[in-house]
Amino acid sequence: MADEPLVLGIETSCDETGVGIVRGTTLLADAIASSVDEHARFGGVVPEVASRAHLEAMVPTIDRALKEAGVSAKDLDGIAVTAGPGLAGALLVGVSAAKTYAYALGKPLYGVNHLASHICVDQLEHGPLPEPTMALLVSGGHSSLLLSSDITSDVRPMGATIDDAAGEAFDKIARVLNLGFPGGPVIDRYAREGDPGAIAFPRGLTGPRDPAYDFSFSGLKTAVARWIEAKRAAGEEVPVRDVAASFQEAVVDVLTRKAVRACKDEGVDHLMIGGGVAANSRLRALAQERCEKGGIRLRVPRPKLCTDNGAMVAALGAEMVARGRAASGWDLSADSSLPVTDPHVPAPGHSRDHAHDNGRAHDHDHVHEAAKDNLYS
Repeated sequence: MADEPLVLGIETSCDETGVGIVRGTTLLADAIASSVDEHARFGGVVPEVASRAHLEAMVPTIDRALKEAGVSAKDLDGIAVTAGPGLAGALLVGVSAAKTYAYALGKPLYGVNHLASHICVDQLEHGPLPEPTMALLVSGGHSSLLLSSDITSDVRPMGATIDDAAGEAFDKIARVLNLGFPGGPVIDRYAREGDPGAIAFPRGLTGPRDPAYDFSFSGLKTAVARWIEAKRAAGEEVPVRDVAASFQEAVVDVLTRKAVRACKDEGVDHLMIGGGVAANSRLRALAQERCEKGGIRLRVPRPKLCTDNGAMVAALGAEMVARGRAASGWDLSADSSLPVTDPHVPAPGHSRDHAHDNGRAHDHDHVHEAAKDNLYS
């Protein structure tokens, strides 16, 4: 275990300041500072508020993670950070912090992809990812089907949302039902006491001529909102629990149906589900049911590792170090639309494929030797 890379990961793509530390595929620390309560009164994440919260939380959260892991910063083998996609201002805070720590400590820097990190975090729970792995990522900003033969260099998009992401739809329906923000957990809670078959809400993009793996939840969101408005206009009581259950069923039905279909079409016998919506109890249950029928092994991390966290970034960073991927350069910047086909951002002039040196990345020219003892010496 001592030979495995010790990596600190920083995640600031949205409203969670996450700092994780892993050694190989072993989680040592997962510290999070959330600003969700500051956004609740606005009914959604406010980018400027999120950025300022990251600034305030960054150093204390890093200190807390190091203490929790029982390691010294100078012992790290690398520092990984989410370079994108996400909110530009929020990402900049994390990237700036990571570059500062990496420079001061004389450690290699790895700018990694948020979505690829959501896939890689499952290694902390269930061990190395099978190659290839089909991944269904569902969150407030993303609903994607991805096929990965190598999480550090080869992630191929199979399908994505063409409008509202699943998590965004949960937030909007919760708001229409006056259930508060964020919508995912509260909809899940109310749905457990409702009838998922009470209301026949539409299933988007499931027709024979529709894209096989793409998602659309805008029409569903509108249909639910109009159904609720009609009830209220008629002076009738809205059956909140049945609405929540029926809406949730429509979402998870489409997600799991398309994910299992993609696995069968591609001949992949593993399905990994990640992202914040992966914490949804009905999504987990229906995915397990359909995977068992299809002879597919389901891998879903525990709920805390599904939402945004620094552990997932550290996990992907550790994999980059272990496989000898090229480190990022000092010109690393935040990219709010970083494509998932770029699992990490290497220094200019270096391929994303191979830069091996006895299993460690050798592209450390950007490390300022004189700075190695400047911080946490």
